[in-house]
Amino acid sequence: FFQKVLTAIQNWFSLFGWSKGPNPVSIPYSLRRDMYKVWMTSSEIFKQKLGKNTVCDMLLHLSGQLVPGITSIQSLSFDPTRGILQLCGQHSALLSFLKSQGAHLPYVMPEFLLEPDDYRKWITAETFVKVVDVVNLKIWSDMHLFMLEKSVFEKMSKRAWTDLLLQVYKILVLPRVSSHNINDLFDSGGMQKMPRIKSEPLSSNIYSTHERIILTWLNKHYEKNRKIVWKDCKKGEMPPMRWIINFDRDLLDGLVLAAQLAAYCPYLIPTHFVRMYTTPETPEQCLHNCLIFVDAMHAVSLTIDIKV
Repeated sequence: FFQKVLTAIQNWFSLFGWSKGPNPVSIPYSLRRDMYKVWMTSSEIFKQKLGKNTVCDMLLHLSGQLVPGITSIQSLSFDPTRGILQLCGQHSALLSFLKSQGAHLPYVMPEFLLEPDDYRKWITAETFVKVVDVVNLKIWSDMHLFMLEKSVFEKMSKRAWTDLLLQVYKILVLPRVSSHNINDLFDSGGMQKMPRIKSEPLSSNIYSTHERIILTWLNKHYEKNRKIVWKDCKKGEMPPMRWIINFDRDLLDGLVLAAQLAAYCPYLIPTHFVRMYTTPETPEQCLHNCLIFVDAMHAVSLTIDIKV
């Protein structure tokens, strides 16, 4: 499950996370590496030649704001100890910015975003700084930092970067869903009988307000289009009314998703959607429907790497 989440996040941010078009993301490797390389030099020419975008460029594109305390032309000190402490400070500023926007990242520490070799250097640098502080205060202690094994650190770093991007999506992308005219979605004939999904913040402890607006949108288009899309269906009668309340089980048979696409691309109905099972009863029939839906997406160039 975790690997599927990671793959989905990589695909979305690779396609839509950057201002200059698709840019491949590999969690955590490319994010750590590109962040470090750009900050290693103050030469803008080198940065352009490198051709790499950092997480800060992504956040600027998605939020329209520069991360306070971080500039794209800021160089790190050539002193290894000071340079690693600077880089960790940049990561701390990045996390502080996201938390100020509403992100929940309580376990993610700045050092978890470092490369493995830099993490070991950071441990050494932090230990040195603490020893100097202890000596200056004339307090003798065996104070030291606990260092994660390399394999454990890699797992922690991958999880930290994945959760960071999930929170970026939650606080910077989902809020773009507008509640404008949400009460008008069910005004058309026959829609009044549909149960409403409340959009108030405290009405669900599972889905956010923005996610519930999307659920309302799914219900609206399915109920309106099921009578149009499958009026002349070749594999069953018109599908029954349903109340869509989640993003997994209620979408498994492909019908709800097809109804959304048909609302904007009705010319796909005779070429694709009339061949779908309207009351699928087996996994094979659901697979058949989803194959048709993905093929329809490709037909209109929605190639966002969704697997059947």
